[in-house]
Amino acid sequence: MVALIQRVREASVQVEGAEVGRIGPGMLILFGAHRTDTEAEVDWLAGKCARLRIFPDEEGRMNRSIVETGGEVLVVSQFTLYGDVRRGNRPSFVDAAVPEQAEALYESFVERLAAQLAAPVRTGVFGAMMEVHLVNDGPVTLWVERRHGALHACRSAGVRLFLLCSCFRRAYRVSPDRFFPLSCQTMLLP
Repeated sequence: MVALIQRVREASVQVEGAEVGRIGPGMLILFGAHRTDTEAEVDWLAGKCARLRIFPDEEGRMNRSIVETGGEVLVVSQFTLYGDVRRGNRPSFVDAAVPEQAEALYESFVERLAAQLAAPVRTGVFGAMMEVHLVNDGPVTLWVERRHGALHACRSAGVRLFLLCSCFRRAYRVSPDRFFPLSCQTMLLP
């Protein structure tokens, strides 16, 4: 399961020219479900999004969560986040959840996130062609992903934390005394 999170000053989504969701300052979450995802990933991702400290405090440091700021959230489903372009030029979407499974996970994610925030979450329309408009604040954009079974695999391999450096597009495994470059392109967070 993946969330592409963008801190925004405002965001909206339209379907067939009609606005179906709009928020002011807060976060836009583009949501993708993997074919192996379960409710465990939904719980983890909803909690992570609610607690993610990407909003500035009084000193201007990213130290406050959406819960602390009282900002709004817009969630838009986007299966293309699991597009694989490693081979050829046409994306493959075999890793994306089938529509029925993805819709159930999407709705569950929205419900759990709303419960974490104790506030309504605005949404797009699942499966529709949508136009998403946003004013990115910062810009701050984060890729947060967790796959079913990946947490166990990472812990058993001794991997504790991944950092993604967007300016260099490289990932690093953190050791107490140094960084080790990794060849992965995604970030798995325990």
